[in-house]
Order: sequence, then structure tokens, then C-alpha cells
Amino acid sequence: MTGTLRAVALDAPDIDRLASFYEQLAGWRRVYGGDDWITLTTDDGWRIGLQLATDHVSPQWPDPDRPQQAHLDFRVPDIDEAAERAQQLGATLLRRNERWHTLADPAGHPFDLCLNPDDPRTTLMAVMLDCPSAKTLSHFYAELLGKPVTYEADGVAMIGEEGAQPVMFQQVEQYVAPRWPDPAYPQQLHLDVTVRDFDAAEQSAVALGATRLDGGGPNWRVYADPAGKPFCLVRTD
Repeated sequence: MTGTLRAVALDAPDIDRLASFYEQLAGWRRVYGGDDWITLTTDDGWRIGLQLATDHVSPQWPDPDRPQQAHLDFRVPDIDEAAERAQQLGATLLRRNERWHTLADPAGHPFDLCLNPDDPRTTLMAVMLDCPSAKTLSHFYAELLGKPVTYEADGVAMIGEEGAQPVMFQQVEQYVAPRWPDPAYPQQLHLDVTVRDFDAAEQSAVALGATRLDGGGPNWRVYADPAGKPFCLVRTD
């Protein structure tokens, strides 16, 4: 294990609006608010960051030329009611299915509302990363985050246990990788990973297949995973 999952961060041109959307849709709470970053927490243990991206280019799912890169999966007791509520709050309906509906939030990020009639709450089931190989990327993050591979099938994988912030992976045939910080190939979403020692963590991440990218600050550094998706190592003192 290189580090632990600290946060899932979404890019947006208006982070206050996006925070308000998820507060009302899913009951998330703001624990930090700044001009360029808002942190939200959930009752089921997730930490969500909203990062200001003034040059944000939203996904146009399912257009492979404007890929989503990742999406969030929610569990709700009634997908029709939840979809109607989401649209009232500013979401756009993209697709209906029998057991889940796909929508886009106000920043254009797709998310799924999945049927879970036995629980009255709206909960975040997982973050799903698009990739060219679900097996390769799931094993990379399993080692990076210390989460076991708990599900693996043709083109799909999951690391981590149900209810313990699992990360899922879906194979995309026409996958186009981000080229951070190029806004023409946006990251859309990234993961923050907490570490204690930058140099040891960087050595471990690179050995697993990560690439160091330009960019960073006193307590964070930027890398790309084997699928080209940026993620940050964040040091906590």
C-alpha cells in the first residue's frame, strides 16, 4: 500500500453551484469552502472535493471525443423519483434503464442513480473509472490504495468492500486518456491519496506504473496512473 484514499475530486466551473446540487440531492455536507476548492463529506464515509476549473470542458456522454473519464454511482430507493428530483436541482437526464438512470450534474459529469429499494437513503455506492483495461487499472489501484480486488469480470472490476469506499473500473473500447493540464483533454475527476513520506510514496507509485507529472505544492504532487488519469499524493503532517 502506497497510501489511502483521501478524496474524490470533481472539476467544475462553478463549485458553489455544484456543492449546492449534491448537498440537496444526496445530503452531503460542506466541511471546507474556499474560492478554488470545496470539501464535502457524506454520511457513508466519503470525502468529495470540488475543484475550480475555469477552463472546464464538460463531458458529452456517450461521445468518445468528449469522454466522461469517470462517474459516480448512487443508490436510491426510487430511481424515477430521484431522477425527477435531480432534474429539478439542475441535472440533465441522459438515459433511462429499468434498474438505473444516467444523468449529468450541473457541471456535466454523468452519474448513475441505481435502484436500492430496501434503503430509504441516497448513498454513494462507488466511483467508477473508465479505462482501456479494467484488470490493469484495478490491480494498480489495489496496490496503491491497499484495497483488495473484490470483483473481476470481463471488462469490469472493483477494489474495496461494499460500504468501504470501493473504486470500480469499466473498460472502454474507444478510451481517450486525459492530458492534464490540457483543457482539450480534461481530467474531469481525480483521486487524492494520503501519504506520510513523499519520496517513499513516489518511489512506490512509480514502481507500480505511475508517471510523475509537472505540478504540485508544499503538500501535494501530481501523477498519472497507467491509463493516463491524474491523481495526487497528498502529505499530511
